[in-house]
This record gives sequence, structure tokens and C-alpha cells, in this order.
Amino acid sequence: MEANHEDSCKALPELLSSFVDTFVDFSVSGGLFLPATPTSPPRPPATSATPQDGALPPPDPFRTRYPTPSRLIAIGDLHGDLEKSKQAFRLAGLIDASDRWSGGSSTVVQVGDVFDRGGDELKILYLLEKLKREAAKSGGNLITMNGNHEIMNVEGDFRFATRLGFKEFEDWAFWYQMGNKMKTLCAGLPNPKDIFEGIPRAFHGVKTDALNGIRARIAALRPGGPVSTKFLTNNLTVVVAGDSVFVHGGLLPQHVDYGLERMNKEVRDWISGSMGRSAPSYCKGRDAVVWLRKYSEEVASKCDCSTLEHVLATIPGARRMIMGHTIQEGGINAICENRAVRIDVGMSHGCGNGLPEVLEINGNSQEVRILTSNPLYYKNKDSYKSGIEDSGSRKDGVGSLGSMNRLPQVVEVKA
Repeated sequence: MEANHEDSCKALPELLSSFVDTFVDFSVSGGLFLPATPTSPPRPPATSATPQDGALPPPDPFRTRYPTPSRLIAIGDLHGDLEKSKQAFRLAGLIDASDRWSGGSSTVVQVGDVFDRGGDELKILYLLEKLKREAAKSGGNLITMNGNHEIMNVEGDFRFATRLGFKEFEDWAFWYQMGNKMKTLCAGLPNPKDIFEGIPRAFHGVKTDALNGIRARIAALRPGGPVSTKFLTNNLTVVVAGDSVFVHGGLLPQHVDYGLERMNKEVRDWISGSMGRSAPSYCKGRDAVVWLRKYSEEVASKCDCSTLEHVLATIPGARRMIMGHTIQEGGINAICENRAVRIDVGMSHGCGNGLPEVLEINGNSQEVRILTSNPLYYKNKDSYKSGIEDSGSRKDGVGSLGSMNRLPQVVEVKA
């Protein structure tokens, strides 16, 4: 009995730390409990690199290339709008009315830009993390990616952060510091590090009422910061799933030559705090993987289809590149003979307030559909049919992925 008592006492610091972390998460996320990370795979790994039945190996946040999933969903930029984010997931049947994972074995890729333009950035991060863990238990996989706004915020560039966005991080700092104080009550736990260490107490030209939010945002998101470490180190910068290549902005030949896995590792190492304060060079500038717009112009003639063709030819099995970053006012569309698929529909209230749409690819790319909440599809689909084969893009806010398929089969409208 005495031995059991001693074991319980030895475990107390770890139990207290876990309780405090759960308390902080619950307070910051708006009331979410993060499920435990699965300790065993929901199914055995695939026996070949490209299984024919659509079965995938267990989710791996550090993996760059995945075999063809039985159902693949792509979701564009979310920009701090929690409700629109949930609408996008519900549109694809990925979450139920209680925001629990209902997507089964689906693989989902969210192409980045959770940050900026809205006030629910942390809440979205927590929702995505919860769904990742729930999906893994169901044999599914949710992959999150870095957009240019993730890179900007880790570097301390808050040009597009909103007042509510700063307030959300200010509240995070309050709860996080309270949790650290609670941990100091236990002699068996090390004293927590001051999250504001090295951050100036004032900035030139910054008003006093904005200072706390800015300092909190820096503390949370700088390389090695608590929020960066907890969430963003699991993001990928480039993903290949079956014959689809995902990237926030776009890839150029020099990016592929540099190495997709290499870029994912280096960006992750930078965010974790082991590679200095500045992002890798291929994440900065107009030709960066998270900033590129060569394949995203609304007018097809302005897009560099020849470079895209070359890039895809250098990635084994690649058939298309799926990108966010550039708002498509007419909705999800494809150009360059459907090799460039643009899925940022500006759904966030702070970034266009568009109607949510997601891309669905079933099986070995035999069926590609746009799942949309836009009622104009029903109204205009017959009159639009004749133009989709030649245009490859939308007219008057409706359309499909060019010649990938016919409209009634391609587009599914959900309320």
C-alpha cells in the first residue's frame, strides 16, 4: 500500500502538468477537449506504395508523399473565420452537427492561411488539431499546410492581423501564464520559461492599447513559440497525394530540384526554433512556394502553363497542382488543361465573405467534383453546360473544372 502511495506521489507532477495543459487548451479554444493522440495505428500499413483499394498507411505529420486515397478533399484558405471553416468541413460530410469527425477514411488537405483577416485563428487551429486526432482514430487523415500568412506570422509580420485577432492572442497569453503559475505550485515541475523573454516592452509607433496583443502574438508564434510548436510544426509546405500536388502558392522547377521533402523538413525546423528567425528563402518573395501566382490568374492566358507542365513532369505520377492563395471570385476552377486547380474562394468574412466550396477527388481521380453551397449552380447549370468544355473556368459565378466531367456529375450543391 505504501509503495502505491509513493508511486502516486511521483506521478503527481506529470498529472498536474497534464491537467493544467488541458485547462489552458479548454479556455483558449472556446471549450474544446483535445482527444488523446492515437497510440496505435487504426489499420496496418499499406503493403505497396500505391495500393489499389485506396487504403492509406497511418497518418504521419512528417510525410510528404501519400498514395492515392479512396476519397480526397481539398479545402482552401480559412483566414480566421471559424464558422465558415466548419461550413466547409460540413459541406464535404467531414464533421457532424457537433463538430465531430464524420469523414471516415477520407484524406483532407487544408492548403494553409488559417491566420489573419479574422478573429478565430486559435480556435481554428484547435478545431483542426481535434479533427486530426479524431480522423486518425477512424482511419482518416487531415493534413494541414503552411500558407504565406503562417510564414509571415512566425516571422512577426502582422500586417493583416485584425483587432480581434490580437485580442485572441492576448487572451491566450493570459491563460497560458495562469497555467504556468499553476505549474509552479508543484515542486516536481521545472519553473516555466517566461513567454515574453526577449520581446521589447514597447514598439515605435505602436499605441499602448495594442501593445499587449502584439507582444502576445510574437510570444506565441515566433520560432519555438508555444503555439508555433504545438500546431505549426505539424504543417507541411508541399504535399503529394496520389496524382495531386498541393502547395499554397505554386511550385517552380527550382523548388522541385531543391527537394520537396527537404523543404518540408527545413520549414518545420525553422518553425520549431532550430534555424534562426528568418524563414527559408523559398518561402519569401514573389516566386516563393507560398507566394507564387503564376498559375492562379483568373485569365487563363496570363498563367504560365508551360512551366507548370514542366514542374508536374518532374514529380513522378503528378497530374495536377492544387493551390490556394489567390481568390477565385467565380469559385473553384481549373486551367492549363485542368492541371492547375485553384481552390481559394475567399470564404472568410474578412477576405471576400464568399460561399464555401471544397474540391473532392474520388478514387484514382476518375471523378472530380466541386462541392458547393452556392445555389446559382442549380439556377444556371443548363445554360452554362455548353461553355465549360472550352473555357475551363467559370462564368457569372458558376461552372466546373473544365473538361474533367459534365456539370450534373461534377457539381454537387448542398444547403
